[in-house]
Amino acid sequence: MEYRYLGRTGVEVSPVCLGSDDFGDGTPPDLAEKLILRSLDAGINLIDTGNLYAGGTSEAIIGKCLADSGRRNEVLISTKIDHAPRKIGVSLDEHVPRMPPNVQGNSRLNIIRACELSLKALRTDWIDLLQVHRYDSRFHIEETLGALTDLVRQGKVRYAGCSTFPAWKLMHALMLSEMKGYVRFVNEESPYNLLDRRIENELVPLAREHGVGLLTWSPLAHGMLTGAYAEADSYPKNTRAGRRGAFYAARVTAEGIRIGRAFGALARDAGLSPAQLAVLWCKDQPGITAPLVGAGSMAHLEELLAVMEMTLDDSLREACDTLVPPGTHVADFLNTSGWMKTSIG
Repeated sequence: MEYRYLGRTGVEVSPVCLGSDDFGDGTPPDLAEKLILRSLDAGINLIDTGNLYAGGTSEAIIGKCLADSGRRNEVLISTKIDHAPRKIGVSLDEHVPRMPPNVQGNSRLNIIRACELSLKALRTDWIDLLQVHRYDSRFHIEETLGALTDLVRQGKVRYAGCSTFPAWKLMHALMLSEMKGYVRFVNEESPYNLLDRRIENELVPLAREHGVGLLTWSPLAHGMLTGAYAEADSYPKNTRAGRRGAFYAARVTAEGIRIGRAFGALARDAGLSPAQLAVLWCKDQPGITAPLVGAGSMAHLEELLAVMEMTLDDSLREACDTLVPPGTHVADFLNTSGWMKTSIG
């Protein structure tokens, strides 16, 4: 297995990394710990989480597993500063009471507060990669970069990154870091799958030009690429759309389901499962450092671990391009992220 550098850093990461959004919210702690340990055994060396995942339970599961197993030094922990409240078992379209002031968002006050809480939950003295979960025009990017810079200088954070930022704001942040000596975003974590390829238009070229790593989420397109949905308004309980409500269900489209069926046939003809081809396609796209994968069972994890040793054939890549051409989309993952609906600030 060939490891890849994260942007222009000297940090090497596995070509597939472990996502943990379901830990504690769909995946029980005992199974999550087994998935973590098996992933480490297979060579995965980055676990991605966030302080809002399952209301903080995901971080706690990861921290306990690594502390109990003594394997903290084998893995890079990537976590995120929250952008919205979430309660376990409450779909995002249900009413969630307004949070008190200053306990979420990209302010200096909240970034430092959130980092301290994550360090405790993860049972670690440092976070390898701390990411700003979403761009929010209410908070000036210089305040955000200044707080992250202080955390890096204090040794509490090794690297800083961002998640689901628009390309222009990522470029703005890089420019300010160069001009004023702030810590530099080493990566962007974006939604990317065959059904939504829009990051190829601006973000991927920017990242390749300026040495920014790209970790990507939802390679299976919430299951549309694996045949999880019979129709656009039917959401099985084992899917995120079924568990978490309209916010996730809005990403599931009739055209995405239709193309997912064709994609499944293409995968099986190539001797792969649809999930394997979906992750393989993402892993081997230009500019991508690694897709993040989740798994609801050991069998599903084993299926995806095999992709780390695979290479995407050119003819298979071209067949995928025929289904959804480069830079286009048939499902809406990128634009459900909030900043598309806010004013520019």
